[in-house]
Amino acid sequence: MSLARRARRNRLGVETAAAVLSALLIVWTLVPLYNMVRVALQEKEDVFSNSVIPETPTLHSFWTVFKESYWLLANFWGQMANSFYIGIVVASLTLIIGTLAAFTIGRMRFKQGWMLSNAALMTYMIPMSFLAIPFYGIMGKYGLTNNPIAVIAVEVTFATPYAIFIFSQYGASIPMELDEAARIDGASPPQIFFKIYLPLMAPALVAIGTYALLLSWNEYLYAFLLLSSEGKLTVPVGLGKFLNSDEAPWNYLMAAAILYAIPPMVIYYAFRRKMSGGLTMGGVKG
Repeated sequence: MSLARRARRNRLGVETAAAVLSALLIVWTLVPLYNMVRVALQEKEDVFSNSVIPETPTLHSFWTVFKESYWLLANFWGQMANSFYIGIVVASLTLIIGTLAAFTIGRMRFKQGWMLSNAALMTYMIPMSFLAIPFYGIMGKYGLTNNPIAVIAVEVTFATPYAIFIFSQYGASIPMELDEAARIDGASPPQIFFKIYLPLMAPALVAIGTYALLLSWNEYLYAFLLLSSEGKLTVPVGLGKFLNSDEAPWNYLMAAAILYAIPPMVIYYAFRRKMSGGLTMGGVKG
């Protein structure tokens, strides 16, 4: 057998194995999502049936969520608004703090700046769940329990170190000659920051903003610990109450979960190219 034929056979074998593995991963990923949709399209009494395809699919569950006509969904849209509010504020503060810190470290020649960025990343050595009780005690002392500000503070605390790292790495790819030329023309540091640094950092800003938004959007533990009144709960905490109820209509839960998953999916697919570009550039430039 010639070397060329053997190489083609090896390549065909690798491609076939990759195709089979990809198909298995796709099925593994889509089956839970399909079950969510299947349950959401069924009535309560049909949820535990053995049918793979709903026999009489209906949008009744989604309509119930829209109208908030079930007691566990009585404030669903208010909870959705709370989730949006927390997510947008977390993303905004993460971008502001991260860009200012990275600009100071990388462009202002801040002495020992690398220690600040590395020290920030050391916070990830401790899992978020381990800090839940200390954070709860701190927020209680400051009277911030049952206040969205407490959840925002926690999420910004955990999102900012990663933001500083990515911004610092991405900023290293921006030539310092641009800053020097701007200084010669009389530009001040704020002018350099707003007119040169931020526009060139756009891919990283999109990437980190999306990351911070999704991080807060999916947060359950701290929102559960720090928020208690019905008017301030987020959707994950509200949906968690289905699991504590004696009567849990799974079709309503799945319908609400699907509706809650739509905004991050839209955001991710709208910015996925810029997001991957920002993260990749930040990871390889140094």
